[in-house]
Amino acid sequence: MELNVVMLGPPGAGKGTQSARLARLWHIPHISTGAMLRDAVQSGSRLGLEVKAIMERGGLIDDEVITRVVQARLDRPDAANGFLLDGYPRTVPQGLALDAYCAGRSPLTVVEIVLSEEDVLRRLAARMICSECGKNSQDDQDYTNCVDCGGSLVPRADDAVDVVRKRLEVYHLQTAPLVEFYGARPTYCRVNGAQLADAVTEEILAAVKRIHGTPAR
Repeated sequence: MELNVVMLGPPGAGKGTQSARLARLWHIPHISTGAMLRDAVQSGSRLGLEVKAIMERGGLIDDEVITRVVQARLDRPDAANGFLLDGYPRTVPQGLALDAYCAGRSPLTVVEIVLSEEDVLRRLAARMICSECGKNSQDDQDYTNCVDCGGSLVPRADDAVDVVRKRLEVYHLQTAPLVEFYGARPTYCRVNGAQLADAVTEEILAAVKRIHGTPAR
């Protein structure tokens, strides 16, 4: 079964953690916005050089450019049987572009991880990131070192309270309308992001099973 998944949720909701877990379980690529941009730049392609120039001058990657980056990534063979998008779409125009791209494929399964602003601030204040490999520590684990590479864990610079509040403002302005855009679809589901990571994973798996009628993968 082809499984095409979009993860939605505010900063700190656990999208990255859940996406990595679910992509392994479902045997589909976990495609994050940051990874896509890095891949595009490293490819040295015409599109990659365009993205590199925008990033080097501190500009914003607009809807049209990021959509071309995403479509180039989804055209790779490993995404032929499905994908899990983390960080795209971020706006309704991006959502419309993704719908057009996916015409003829299995319908998008949209998972919204719901977390209150209070919980976002609390969680991000305690979140740590590996100083070596950059991976976030698990929300329900208490380590002083990264479980992947052993590097020391440090606070994320973009998790300062004033920065988080700004990120939430941007989310509510640009990304939250996607909830209305996708909300009426039969392949849309909401899960409680305030639980421990394992419980969130189980709730997502159960929701996707209900949507598709059989366990995904």
